[in-house]
Amino acid sequence: MIAFNYYNPTEIIFGRGRHEEVGEQIRKRGGKKVLFHYGGGSIKRSGLYEQICHSLEEAGLSFVELGGVRPNPRVSLVREGIRLCREENVDYVLAVGGGSVIDSAKAISAGMFYAGDVWDFYLRKAEVQRALPIGVVLTIPAAGSETGGGSVITNEDGDFKRDYISNLLMPQFAILNPELCRTVPQNQISAGSADILAHVMERYFTNTPRTDFIDRLCEGAMRSVMLSAVRVKKAPNDCDAWSELMWGGTIAHCGLLGTGRVQDWASHNIEHELSAKYGIAHGTGLAIIFPAWMKYVHKVNPGRFVQFAVRVMDVDISFDSQEEIALEGIARVENFFRSLDLPVRLHEAGIGTDDFDELARKACDRGTFGGFMKIGYDDVISILKLAQ
Repeated sequence: MIAFNYYNPTEIIFGRGRHEEVGEQIRKRGGKKVLFHYGGGSIKRSGLYEQICHSLEEAGLSFVELGGVRPNPRVSLVREGIRLCREENVDYVLAVGGGSVIDSAKAISAGMFYAGDVWDFYLRKAEVQRALPIGVVLTIPAAGSETGGGSVITNEDGDFKRDYISNLLMPQFAILNPELCRTVPQNQISAGSADILAHVMERYFTNTPRTDFIDRLCEGAMRSVMLSAVRVKKAPNDCDAWSELMWGGTIAHCGLLGTGRVQDWASHNIEHELSAKYGIAHGTGLAIIFPAWMKYVHKVNPGRFVQFAVRVMDVDISFDSQEEIALEGIARVENFFRSLDLPVRLHEAGIGTDDFDELARKACDRGTFGGFMKIGYDDVISILKLAQ
């Protein structure tokens, strides 16, 4: 293992009905004027919107609203949120939704006290020095943004999708009520499950030696996530299955499973360009890119891929070679994504080959990337070809 610091201050409030506590959770942390940030109309159709409003009012809090967050959240709405917070003297941001809403809320929080444009953070031109506190009511397990300091935002001017990470953007609390997940559409269940699995795999595929404890945690997490994803897809009203998937999504991305090792994140970096340009769900893009990346890099450390194939995907070791075991494990990952009705090739998502040069250039605009194998322009092109 390598040296590490692990820090996660977010309080998890888990269980049925716990979202009704949201007003009190903000009040006891000193919040008085809240930005209630959310996505489309789903929280209004489900009745959650009224319940959140009631909880805030019962706690004696005033609030302003900003809805309209879309998948791959836009910087234009973030700028509108910053303006609103300044005009209304907001002192707390509440994100109610999934990863897109949470990431947008973090960007608003970051930009509140910054004199320049919030996109500067995502271009690495500035660092957050002060931010509004954030609370979360999670409705879609997937991104894991509820316990992290990372935010991913899309700039419509050029279709750039970039991330920014700061401990100052870690939510103070996150309410996880599995009952709120029961209205999630089937396509979001599948894409979210792929996102969760990819978060673990980005940490699992490492060349750092002697990390068996975290390996075993990752392997258990991946097996559980895949099982829960299938259960939820078959029975979307099963709160016990949602509980497993929801908690799995949080643990997958809270930082614990990456401790003591060099992590990768090449697949995420490449996928960001797909979802920025084509508007596909992040998890859908990962279901396409991750197996292609695995095929491209598995010979760098075949033992790691054999271990994954055997321990996670139940591949029999009777194959003639490590290569065959590794490739069978990758094939089973693809089959799992297919079982969730996800595309595993670009053409299955309606994406052609015309934009490969643009996608690769944007992916590499900060240089090479990836912890398992350094990925450059030519490598991205090769991975995209494997995914076509």
